[in-house]
Amino acid sequence: MAKKNKSNEKPKDNSKEEPKAQNYTQPNQPNIASNLPPAQAPLGAPQLPPLTKEQEEKLKEIKAKLDKFQKQVIEKFDKYIMGIALMPPPKPKEGEKIDKDRINTLILVDDSDSKKMSKFELRDKLLAITDKIAQEIDKNIYPDVLLLSELWQNCYDGKYDLLQLIAMSAPIYDLGMLSAVKIAEIHKNMILKKFERYIVSYVLAGSLIQGRATKTSDIDVWVVIDDTDVKKMTRAELKDKLRAIIIGMGIEAGEITGIKNKLNIQVYILTDFWDSLKEANPIIFTLLRDGVPFYDRGIFMPWKQLLKMGKIKPSAEAIDMFMASGEQMLKRVRNELKTIGMEDIYYAILTPSQAALMLHGVAPPAPKETAELMRAIFVKKEKLLEDKFVDILDKVIKNRKDIEHGLKKVTTGKELDEMLEEAEKYLKRINRLFTQIERIKEEKDMLNVYDTVVTIIRDVLRIEGVEKVADEEVVKLFEDELISQGKIPAKFLRILNEIIKTKKDYDEKKLSKTEVEKVKKDSTIFIKFLVEYMQRKRGKELERAKIRVKHGNRYGEVLLLGNEAFIIHDIDKEEKEISRAEITSDGGLSNIRSSSLEDLEKALAKVEIPPKVFIKEKVFEHLKTVFGKDVEILLNY
Repeated sequence: MAKKNKSNEKPKDNSKEEPKAQNYTQPNQPNIASNLPPAQAPLGAPQLPPLTKEQEEKLKEIKAKLDKFQKQVIEKFDKYIMGIALMPPPKPKEGEKIDKDRINTLILVDDSDSKKMSKFELRDKLLAITDKIAQEIDKNIYPDVLLLSELWQNCYDGKYDLLQLIAMSAPIYDLGMLSAVKIAEIHKNMILKKFERYIVSYVLAGSLIQGRATKTSDIDVWVVIDDTDVKKMTRAELKDKLRAIIIGMGIEAGEITGIKNKLNIQVYILTDFWDSLKEANPIIFTLLRDGVPFYDRGIFMPWKQLLKMGKIKPSAEAIDMFMASGEQMLKRVRNELKTIGMEDIYYAILTPSQAALMLHGVAPPAPKETAELMRAIFVKKEKLLEDKFVDILDKVIKNRKDIEHGLKKVTTGKELDEMLEEAEKYLKRINRLFTQIERIKEEKDMLNVYDTVVTIIRDVLRIEGVEKVADEEVVKLFEDELISQGKIPAKFLRILNEIIKTKKDYDEKKLSKTEVEKVKKDSTIFIKFLVEYMQRKRGKELERAKIRVKHGNRYGEVLLLGNEAFIIHDIDKEEKEISRAEITSDGGLSNIRSSSLEDLEKALAKVEIPPKVFIKEKVFEHLKTVFGKDVEILLNY
């Protein structure tokens, strides 16, 4: 058991003690540190100079021997070996020189199911055999056997020297335990260096300790923080602040070691830990029973021993709470069943129903109106859906309403199964309904495209002087009047032919979705070009009917549209002042009155401007009345 610190003393950092076990030390020896990959160098290790070619060759030779050694050891004791690692050299005795050729290895052995012999007999036997294997390969290989129970007992006794040595080691073979010890020990040292006065215990736990781990298992560690003397912040703030930093250091420890297994860190404040213990929280009991302290200030181990002795027992309140939890869980299950019946299945079929209506062009209805609208549109009007499927929707809506209003108290498993089965049938049918609606929309789109294109071609031909155009003449007249005369590029004839072909496929029920999408895209280009063509043509016609004048420093316009004229007093002004007048038989302007841009646009849409527009003398006299005596008429503007 770890010794308690006096209340006025700072807890001793065991990670700084000089190692004692098995005569190992923690020197910064070049020959061991150089064998460690950079990502696995112990925390705080000095930067080493690059290896010489001779050193690299020697390392390759040592690696080959160690690979051979570990293969033979695994073949012999596969069941027991948890890991093999290259270790730092032993501390030389006084007066002795460091043996630079010595290769120290540690073999970690799982002795949890050792029954035929004592742990020490097992250790001695394994050591003798592995030593023989080593001597046959290279007399400089010195193996040492460490039983897992020995390692854990050292931790229980507050001796953490072996953890430090494993943290400095270079694993040769590892089932996960060496990596776990290495990353946990480095992480522990990082947080102790920064927060030692707050850290009560650092514990390795989980599947690794329980013997259920795999090579990819998480490495579970628990950190308990002392919050009994917190004054400058709340306990929750202390926990959150330290937790964020401690977890961040866990990520950093993973980067330092190169270990890919996730370091799963649980942070408890001491008061919460104690409350969980009183409430017989199974997680805390499991942690005390199985956990191994990598650092302890005399809290974890006493509790572990008290639990082992049967002195830590659940309180009466905890027992009552556990007893009540069964009924609470069943109640929760019943509520979940209600939720599934009332909400989940309800929305699972309601939302797609509303989507089908929206796809059809109907605004999303209220939930209570959805079934009625589905029946009215898809069953009766469009005849796309069978009435029995709307009955399913009706039934689910009614079931939800009954549960919501308390008319239905319980939903049985059988009812739930039936509802789920019917909901699945409904959704399959709604998916097919979507396809049907999309098909109808495609066909409507095709008709709209065809009608729009034919209409706009007729408008263009009318501008060109062709008044009446039959459907069967559209393509020929479009080609003769517009394409052949170079007024419109030839590619638009190809687009028109594609649209005609797609319309024919529609009539023969051969229309494909790809055809519809292509013709919609092409028709957009076609229509845009023809509209712009008409605008340009119309613009040229309007120029013939315009008189532009200058009066003072402003410019105005008079548009002569058949029997009436529109006067724009200042064409540069954003808010246009527009007047309207009748054109008399002698060409003058009468009944001049205020008008608007909207009136002008309506007049432009109706009027047909003749090829030639004649301006009579009388209009010039009346321009002085409108614009003033200094009016000037602009020519060729």
